[in-house]
Amino acid sequence: MAINRHVVKSTFVSALGGLLFGFDTAVIAGTTHQLTEVFKLTPNALGITVSSALLGTVLGAITAGYPGQRIGRRDSLRIMAIFYMLSALGCALAWNWSSLLVFRVIGGLGIGGSSVLAPMYIAELSPPKWRGRLVGFFQVNIVIGILVAYLSNFVIGRMNFGAMEWRWMLGIAAAPAVLFFVMLFFIPRSPRWLAMKGRTAEALRVMRLTGTDNPEEELNGIVRSIHLERSTKSESLLQRKYLLPIFLAVSAGAFNQLTGINACLYYLNDIFAAAGASKYSAGMQSVLIGCTNLFFTLVAMTMIDKLGRKKLLLVGTTGVCIFLAIIGQIFHSGGHGGSLIWLLIGFMGFFAISQGAVIWVYISEVFPTRVRAQGQALGTSTLWITNALISWMFPVLAAKSSATPFFFFAAMMFIDVLIIAMIYPETSGVSLEQLEQKLGVVE
Repeated sequence: MAINRHVVKSTFVSALGGLLFGFDTAVIAGTTHQLTEVFKLTPNALGITVSSALLGTVLGAITAGYPGQRIGRRDSLRIMAIFYMLSALGCALAWNWSSLLVFRVIGGLGIGGSSVLAPMYIAELSPPKWRGRLVGFFQVNIVIGILVAYLSNFVIGRMNFGAMEWRWMLGIAAAPAVLFFVMLFFIPRSPRWLAMKGRTAEALRVMRLTGTDNPEEELNGIVRSIHLERSTKSESLLQRKYLLPIFLAVSAGAFNQLTGINACLYYLNDIFAAAGASKYSAGMQSVLIGCTNLFFTLVAMTMIDKLGRKKLLLVGTTGVCIFLAIIGQIFHSGGHGGSLIWLLIGFMGFFAISQGAVIWVYISEVFPTRVRAQGQALGTSTLWITNALISWMFPVLAAKSSATPFFFFAAMMFIDVLIIAMIYPETSGVSLEQLEQKLGVVE
């Protein structure tokens, strides 16, 4: 079955939330030096500035389900678009450090909310045959957003804005945010949400519009599923039988950030500067890192079902560990700074094909259906909280020695390789029901 153009359009529009997610995540990298000078930031204050957005991200991810249920996935994404617009304009016009923090938190709300709502919307609108690839398009958009942020920073850095440069870098995101908001008026609501609200006639129209093979039959299946969910008593995740899935989700989320990936993305220009790179060179090399991230993410999407999750995690995490250790040694010895770009490319490539590609899929697979939503929330919250802590502490540790954070991340990856090898099960090619038996969580 050929993919329907309305599904393509709806996926493209909702996935713009992922592009803004990636852009807002990485754009701060180009501003850290100037923000430190303008607001007289200590390393601790710089860490707070960068990690402040992650406070909003955690809150946004935890609370996004409420408006998603009340007013629908699509209309909730409009609220996220407004958060993105307010954050970009507010950061550009920030009158002091406190106001900058407030608007970064608001941007974080948009990131956290869209990370939950956009994949949910795409999954509920997509035909089963295309669902995996279409939901995966959201992850691709995040990586594209990171690349666009680095490219934007580089271009703005060449335009001689002087003391206003950081304001332009942070404010430019308002343009795609406005586009995202407007385009959300031209896509339909989720048919599953409409069915949940008893608006079955509207749901049927949407399913016909998106080219569902047998819309009446599929709608009846959705209605039956909703009735079953409502009649089934919710089960608590905090039980002894779920200890292994909980460990897998929490460790996967935490170690994903203990690679240091987001610390590197947020402080990439500073890392290059510490190795002696000029502002122009640091900007160019950041764009190259963004291209590497995108290329290997696309490669990973073609491999994740063929090679399996565990094999990708083992190979990729081992590579990440090795490159982090070498980067730490370069900073420790104070030599070979010219090779830093190639080492960071190697680090990024191994991360993208393993931790970057596998994490969201793995967390969603290790829990049985009855507690999957709770389990995903736990794993995702662990990831964001770890991200916030590392982003806060990175400049503090790097101020003492640029090598220290990289040696720490390398040590964490060594531990992670051992845990993956000894404890993590392979989930690829195994039905979710068989996986429940494998993990010992069958009733």
